[in-house]
Amino acid sequence: MTMAVVDSMVFLFLLPVALFFNSAASQSTGYTNHTVGGSAGWFFDVNTQKASADYSAWAAKQTFNLGDTLVFNTNTNQTVIQTYNATTYRNCTADYASDDDTFQYQGGSNEFGKAMTITVSLTLEGQQYYFSEADDGSQCLNGMAFDIKVRHGMGLPPSLNQPPPPPYVEPPSTVEDAESPPITVVTSSPNGGVRSSARLFLAVFVLVMLVLHLV
Repeated sequence: MTMAVVDSMVFLFLLPVALFFNSAASQSTGYTNHTVGGSAGWFFDVNTQKASADYSAWAAKQTFNLGDTLVFNTNTNQTVIQTYNATTYRNCTADYASDDDTFQYQGGSNEFGKAMTITVSLTLEGQQYYFSEADDGSQCLNGMAFDIKVRHGMGLPPSLNQPPPPPYVEPPSTVEDAESPPITVVTSSPNGGVRSSARLFLAVFVLVMLVLHLV
């Protein structure tokens, strides 16, 4: 067996091992950005009344963990609703949802058909649901919806696991409203003894001068 053949066999053996460890290392040291629908994005064709992808099938092939991010490449013709309420998801509307379990991502534009990217960080474990509420929920009813189960994974990264800031305390409106520092009241002068000695010396001097004058 020649050296070239041996080298080729060693390379072919080590390549999958290296790829395995590289894949394992990347999964253990980072979080995943999931582009919803893959290259199809998050779109709906109003002419065919069909979504651009089978989002439930797409989600079934993914593994979602805390700290991962959902990336919606879409435009202003669609909305992104995130909910933890299965009833809200089945009804395809957030009209009667609670502010504590349902959130709508608008993308900051009211222009029709304007491209935008919406990112949603996964910060809670368990089941959660996503759908588009546009066209009075018809987009959701025709495939613009999917659900996922978020696992613990490595837990939240520090950037998503910060304690809430302290409550805001409004400062006093004017200087008079602010609390004044304590005032120290002085009952006697520190050099009062010196001034008293000076007055006594002056009185004795005047008395001596009077006696000398009389003599």
